[in-house]
Formats: sequence, structure tokens, C-alpha cells
Amino acid sequence: MFVAVNIAVFIVVMYVNDCPKKTRGLEGSCVAKFLHRFSFQPLKENPLFGPSSDTLEKMGALERNKVVHGHQGWRLVSCIWLHAGVIHVLTNVLSLIFIGIRLEQEFGFVRVGIIYLVSGFGGSILSALFIQQNISVGASGALFGLLGAMLSELLTNWTIYANKIAALFTLVIIIAINLAVGLLPHVDNFAHIGGFISGFLLGFVLLLRPQFGWAENRHSPADARVKSKHKAYQYVFLLAAAVLLIVGFTLGLVTLFKGKSGSDHCSWCHYLNCVPTSRWKCQN
Repeated sequence: MFVAVNIAVFIVVMYVNDCPKKTRGLEGSCVAKFLHRFSFQPLKENPLFGPSSDTLEKMGALERNKVVHGHQGWRLVSCIWLHAGVIHVLTNVLSLIFIGIRLEQEFGFVRVGIIYLVSGFGGSILSALFIQQNISVGASGALFGLLGAMLSELLTNWTIYANKIAALFTLVIIIAINLAVGLLPHVDNFAHIGGFISGFLLGFVLLLRPQFGWAENRHSPADARVKSKHKAYQYVFLLAAAVLLIVGFTLGLVTLFKGKSGSDHCSWCHYLNCVPTSRWKCQN
């Protein structure tokens, strides 16, 4: 369902963008003109084969000033469904299929959907706290939330897995590589980090499994049953994660709508979003 929504929203955005009308008489021409009003902005303007930044802003891209001073908090959610171009939307859709199908098969659409949406929202909050000038769009924060949930699900259900060390190592490597890519310019790594943390905590709350043997033995005689459906450490993780989620989202939203910047409290955090080199500069 989320795959279809992301694609449908992108089509609507391209319809609204109407490149031929906007570029008429201007330098540069639309890409794929045979698509008429669905054609893409000139590659010099948008190399991802997509709409203009003005269109994205109009349709609900995340922009700190509009959220904080324009009282447009809805952008914290709307930006999750927007994408900068065909390459962007295809990358996210394929990632969603790859990550989401496995989780949905095991835990159902509702729980995975909650993680996806709340993680995207969490990513938007952290992004708005630290990125002052640029607009931000995309479902990457929500996708990182699913990765975070996969990690916490593995940890909280540790005792029921075989080859758990190999699974943990593989998952950590995948997460690390994706976060490292976020250090490149023009990538909103704060959304990735915020989404990952949100999903990681939500996984402890929503993705608990009964301990090994509980389902099979619950109708057995009392002395042969597994006494508890879940282990004590699972409840500890759940409670701690729930508290951290509530506190984190509350502090984040209060700080944001007071107009404060995350950089005021963390002078080095901008390096989490982009690391400057001799080849590129970073701008937050």
C-alpha cells in the first residue's frame, strides 16, 4: 500500500509541476518532453529526473521556517510522501519492498505501518531541528525506521533465533553503510538518524514475540507449560523504549516550535549530516 501511495503522490506532484509551462521562454528545456506536463525539470536544475524545488515546497516539502514560523507543522508528515525525482522514488520504493515485505509478513501491516509513519515523523523532527536552510523530502527516515525496528526486533527476540550473531552482524553492516552514505552532501542524514532511532525504539514496543515454546505448550498441563509468554528483559526493553519515545518526541517538538536549533546544543552534530572534504562543501 505504501509503495502505491508513494508512486501516486509522485505522479500528482509531476502533474502539478507542469515543466513545459514553467520553462517556456526560459533557458534550458524539459527532459522527456513526450510526457508533456509530466516531463522533468532540466537536469541542471534537478538531476534526479523530477519536479522543481518550488513545486516540492508548494506540495509540502519540509522547510524549517515554514514549520516553525509559518505554523505549518503538517509539513513534518507531508514531506515523507514527496520525492525529488524518479531515481529518488524508485530507490525508496525498492528499499521499502525489500525491507517492508519481510516485516509485514511476520508482524502484519498495522504494526509495520505504525513504525513506518512514526519513524518518518521522527526523522522530520530531527531534520527540522538541525537543517536551517534547505528543504527536505523523501521516505528515507521511515525506511531507516524499519531498519531500526529490524535491529531491535532481533535483540528483543534474541532467544528464539538461530544464527543470531551472523544476522546481527549483517544488519549492523547494512545500517552502517547506509548511514555512511548519508554523510555525502545533499543527503538528509538527520532524517535517517531520527527515523532509525524512532524505529529502533518502536521495535521494542511493537515487535515482541512469545518466548520459545510458549505457543506450543500453552495448552499443556500447568507443570509442563512455559510460565510466561515473554521474558522479563523484553518487558524491560518495552518500558524503557516507550518512555524514551515519549520523552524524545515531546522534547523534540517543544524545542522545534520554540524556534530553537539543535546546533545550539550540539556544535559538532552537523558532521553527522555531511563531512566536508576537498571535493565538496557542506551546507546545512
